[in-house]
Amino acid sequence: MIPICLVTGFLGSGKTTFLRHIIDLHGDEKIVYLVNEFSSLDVDGDILRSDEDDVVAVPGGSIFCRCLVTEFAGRLREIPRRFGSDDEPIQSVVIEASGVANPMVVEQMLAETGLNEIYDLGRIVSIVDPGSLSKLIHTLPNIRSQIEAADVVLVNKIDLFDEQQVAETERIVREIAPEAEIVRTIRSRANVNLLAEGSKRGREGDYALCADPNFARFALHFSAPVEIDALQSALEDAADCIYRAKGVVPTHDGDRYVDMSATGLLIQESDRGAARGIAIIARAEEPEKVKRLVERFGRPDES
Repeated sequence: MIPICLVTGFLGSGKTTFLRHIIDLHGDEKIVYLVNEFSSLDVDGDILRSDEDDVVAVPGGSIFCRCLVTEFAGRLREIPRRFGSDDEPIQSVVIEASGVANPMVVEQMLAETGLNEIYDLGRIVSIVDPGSLSKLIHTLPNIRSQIEAADVVLVNKIDLFDEQQVAETERIVREIAPEAEIVRTIRSRANVNLLAEGSKRGREGDYALCADPNFARFALHFSAPVEIDALQSALEDAADCIYRAKGVVPTHDGDRYVDMSATGLLIQESDRGAARGIAIIARAEEPEKVKRLVERFGRPDES
C-alpha cells in the first residue's frame, strides 16, 4: 500500500510553499506530487516541476468534484507504474488539493474507485492563513471542511500577524478540529511525517458541484509585455473581488511573478520556470472588475 499525504488549505494559505519545503526535505526519497489547480491555468504544477520531475498536474476544477474525479482517479491509478518499479517502488504520494476543495469525500472516493486497494490515506494537513480565516470561515463552508478533515493544521504566516490574530486563528481551528495537531509556521516550514498513519475517522461528505457558486475563474494570457505598475494598480483596485491571483507576467524588464491573496500583493522577479499567465479566482457575485482587468491586460480565458 502506498501512503497518501493530502494537503489542503484555502487560496493563498501556503500549500505550494509547503510542498516546495517538503521537496527540499525529502529530495532523496521516491515521492510523487499530484497538484490540483481550480483554475485551468497550471501555475503550481509548473512551479513545482522546476524543483521536482515527479509532478502530476490536474488543473481545471476540484479533484473532489464529480466533473474531475474520474481524471483524478485515473492519474492516481497510473502513478505506481509510471513513476515506480519493482526495484524502486514509490514511497508516498503527496496531493495538493485546490484551495476551494472539500476533502471530506476523500475516503469515499478511494473506496468507490477501488484505489483503497493501492493507497492508504495517511495524514491530512490543512494550512490556514490568519489574514483570511476569521473573515471567510462563516461564508465559505469548504474552509471549515478542510480544517475538520485535518490531522495536522499549520497556522501559517505567523510573522505577519500579531499574537492576538494568531491566537484567534488557533481558537477557531481548535473549535472545529479539537483533536488536530496545531503547528505555528513561517512560510509553511514544518517537518510533517509523510508516512505517518492518519486518523481513521470515517470522514463523510458530498462531491462538489461542477461549478462552485462561490467562485469565478479566470485565466489571463499575455500576448505582449505588460506595464507592471499599471497591472499592480488594477489588481489592488480589484482586491475586494479577488480571493487569489498568481502567475508569471512578461514585462519589458523581464518576467515578474505575481502573488495576491488575503495577505496582500507580492510582485518579484521570476525564477519560477512557470508558463506566462495569471490564474485568478474571484468572488462569483462580483466578477465585473476582474473582467475589465483581463480585457485590459491580456487575452482573457474565462472558465
